[in-house]
Amino acid sequence: MSKSVKLKSLSKGVVIVSKDKMKKNKVVFFCNMILFITMLNSFGCTSLSSKEILKGNFEKKHHLEGGTFKNRFGSSISKPFADLIKWWWEGENPEPVDFELSDNDPQFLKKNREKNTLTWIGHSTLLIQYNGINILTDPHLTKRASPLSFVGPKRYTPPGLSIEELPDIDIIIISHNHYDHLDKLTIEKIFKKQLKNPPHVFVPLRLKKWFEDLEIGRVTELDWDESKKFEEWVIHAVPVHHWSMRSPWDRNKTLWAGWVLETKGFRFFFAGDTGYSRDFENLAKNFGQFDLSAIPIGGYEPRWFMKAAHVNPEEAVKIHKDINSRFSIGIHWGTFILTDEPVEDPPKILQIEAKKSGLKKNEFFVMKHGETKSLDFLKSID
Repeated sequence: MSKSVKLKSLSKGVVIVSKDKMKKNKVVFFCNMILFITMLNSFGCTSLSSKEILKGNFEKKHHLEGGTFKNRFGSSISKPFADLIKWWWEGENPEPVDFELSDNDPQFLKKNREKNTLTWIGHSTLLIQYNGINILTDPHLTKRASPLSFVGPKRYTPPGLSIEELPDIDIIIISHNHYDHLDKLTIEKIFKKQLKNPPHVFVPLRLKKWFEDLEIGRVTELDWDESKKFEEWVIHAVPVHHWSMRSPWDRNKTLWAGWVLETKGFRFFFAGDTGYSRDFENLAKNFGQFDLSAIPIGGYEPRWFMKAAHVNPEEAVKIHKDINSRFSIGIHWGTFILTDEPVEDPPKILQIEAKKSGLKKNEFFVMKHGETKSLDFLKSID
């Protein structure tokens, strides 16, 4: 009989896993990831020419010579390859969980241009319907967060809405180019579905070319602290603490961003992916209070490897408080196994940290995959 090892889990007590099985899983995972990295540059990756890369505004401190970007506070996030191998080999393998999908009404969402709603489709993909405008964040509705169909992180919770069930989208917001946030197949299908009335896409600096290579127009590219008007909305790109890469050859050559969307009576912040930094104190100084924010709560273990790029639930609560958000929704969890924490832990830890920080009940909430919530609660008086 093979020896066994114990893996601790906050939410599931102790799980017994065969050491032989663990070793086998590690070897298979390691081989898959080597294949994944080797092939990245050939599938769905956009290369920028040296001339394009060198174009930049070096008066802005986050623009570096050579055409890359860095975070406003601290340096660029760049882990040595040895650390990546160490994490892959020593890290835990959390088990997927069958999260319950919410019963929703796609026909209502398709027709709705009157009621203000919020739908969590999964991971960082939100559908916001406000004042007759349909907004989609970091759309990912396919099976893998990968340029390849047969390798890479696989979705274990189906999207709460299929592409066919989506209403016509007016605005798409992209935070950065990582594969779990910018999915080529999803983007192509949305634009094919809306040939006559394509969405307008807002992307961080130098990501417009990726869309142009797909022959997609109506793309606005913004640097941090730049804004653009869209009908009755003003859309701002703001700094967050992260990085970008779609292949081993383009690290930090496109910008990453959080987004502030404002219209009469409503101010929304979408953080995308981020580590904790002083950017959020500055965000509050520049914008005051937010009515609703989408803040990541998953993808944070092991901390020695993930802390710079991904907040944990405790830090997510800090961001909520730093930016004076009236309400926040936890995103970036429960969809892909990308990191080591048990997949059901983020909302449980969020609840603990929110209570410790003195937040009101449901001030920082999570939703079921596919759940639609009326935004009438925003009318409540603090």
